[in-house]
Amino acid sequence: MLRACAALELVQACALVHDDIIDSSRTRRGFPTLHVEFADRHRSGGWSGEPAKFGESVAILLGDLALAWADDMVRESGVDAAAQVRLGPVWSAMRTEVLGGQYLDVSTEVTADESVAAALRINRYKTAAYTIERPLHLGAALAAADPDLIAAYREFGTDIGIAFQLRDDLLGVFGDPAVTGKPSGDDLREGKRTVLFAEALLRADATDRGTADVLRRSIGTDLTEEQVQRLRAIITDLGAVDEVERRIDELTARGLRALDTSTATESAKQSLRAMALAATRRTA
Repeated sequence: MLRACAALELVQACALVHDDIIDSSRTRRGFPTLHVEFADRHRSGGWSGEPAKFGESVAILLGDLALAWADDMVRESGVDAAAQVRLGPVWSAMRTEVLGGQYLDVSTEVTADESVAAALRINRYKTAAYTIERPLHLGAALAAADPDLIAAYREFGTDIGIAFQLRDDLLGVFGDPAVTGKPSGDDLREGKRTVLFAEALLRADATDRGTADVLRRSIGTDLTEEQVQRLRAIITDLGAVDEVERRIDELTARGLRALDTSTATESAKQSLRAMALAATRRTA
């Protein structure tokens, strides 16, 4: 059981490695991202070819390897045949959802879909499904839980997973680099079409087209720290931060209601409640 569940860590590793390449992120938790590290090895070794290309190629392969190893761990976990049958469809759905969510993220940036609905759809599939909803579903399936408990776990996991990503959106613009391990304002420089940015645009379009133009011209560009500070002030003044905080509170409360009314054991409820609050109130 431990081996089957631990495979989720390698799915997470795959997603983060590939996400860092897609976002051109240079740091992760205070350390160089994998593609940056291997580019630096290429450069310091004086090897032939382009360092950046080598770094990205190695990181892609390592991400793929992590996903392949995750599949190996599940297949070779030793859980009985009946549990494998219950587990298989959930595992397959989770892999499809996380990769589909990554595609939605990439395509939304290039098509410049500015809607809140598009940003929430990315959060649903790219983050909520594989970080909380499906892991709970997997555990419940392995334990042969009844359909009602599985439904409650999935509802809780979806709401808390989206709230978790909304907190991440705020940290991507307002977070302290010393705590998050990533440069502050990176989401703006990378052109991330987050719920936070979508809410800011929605309000700017309704009240001040000049401000809306500033937001559209600025996102996805090599912003200075002064420009990031200005955008932070604009986003805050438009009320987008308050709206995202309201959504986090609403989703968290709804998810906890689904948990509280479920047939989960009291110890499970206590652990999941603590996890939910830690995930949605975090500073890193």
